[in-house]
Amino acid sequence: MRMQLIIPHFWMQGTADEAIAFYTEAFAAIGKHSEVTHRSTYPTEGLLDFQRPMAGKTLAATLTIDGFDLGLINAGAEFRPTPCLNIMVTMDPAVMEDAPAAVDRLWAALVEGGEVRMELGAYPFSQRYGWVEDRFGINWQLILTDPEGEPRPFLMPSLLFGPDSRGARQAVDHYLSFFPEARLGRRELYPDNEDLVLFSDFQLGGQWLTAMDSSFPLPFDFTPGSSLMVCASTQEDIDYYWEHLSTVPEAERCGWCQDAFGLSWQVTPAAAELANLGPEQYQALMGMTKIDLAALRR
Repeated sequence: MRMQLIIPHFWMQGTADEAIAFYTEAFAAIGKHSEVTHRSTYPTEGLLDFQRPMAGKTLAATLTIDGFDLGLINAGAEFRPTPCLNIMVTMDPAVMEDAPAAVDRLWAALVEGGEVRMELGAYPFSQRYGWVEDRFGINWQLILTDPEGEPRPFLMPSLLFGPDSRGARQAVDHYLSFFPEARLGRRELYPDNEDLVLFSDFQLGGQWLTAMDSSFPLPFDFTPGSSLMVCASTQEDIDYYWEHLSTVPEAERCGWCQDAFGLSWQVTPAAAELANLGPEQYQALMGMTKIDLAALRR
């Protein structure tokens, strides 16, 4: 089984373990298996002052839902996810028994304690669609797909760009220019404004993502509360992705960077390696911008 190259990560305000239990139950209700495949904990020494209340607790975890990796970062109130990076859930009647009912069951779980952004109902592009921000701040688009259309994965990271930003077309074209196994799928433009992308999907590293522009101003933007992690196992890979992604020097820290479109990325080795850092290695990581693998592996 191939490793997932790009893993969406969401900032939890000390609630990562609670969120894991919640998502495991919610997806089990529609027959989808979830499990924690990696977990790291905060060390008990060498922490910065603001991290000391988290000593020994979960630092980050990878929750694998139906084979798709989702990262949860356990920290404080510094950041919160925004709808600009969300997860699209495709319910395909061709591969899922009673897909409309599955949409309804998952919606009922995610909406409890959350906020509806688009009501669940029939739209021109789908007989069953809704957008919800759950109680932990993660946004989900649930869509019943056309069983005769080209199949897409169950879960896909989705990017939303405001009308005042460099938008979906420019961002996607940039990512396609340097990621391996990259290709454009669909790209539909607004009928009244062909500068804006109504919907697009594309592959990076053989993995499907989606992107769209909003036609109206948004009260939110990309923040480090929602990021995409690129798994890079060699220093050469880290250097390569860092060169193509990092455009804001002041945002560079601990393997995190920000691209020209405002999206935060983590360019790091696999989660399993980060989970085994000792106190000295963790302290070294805290002082890095781009990750130095040699320093972490001493």
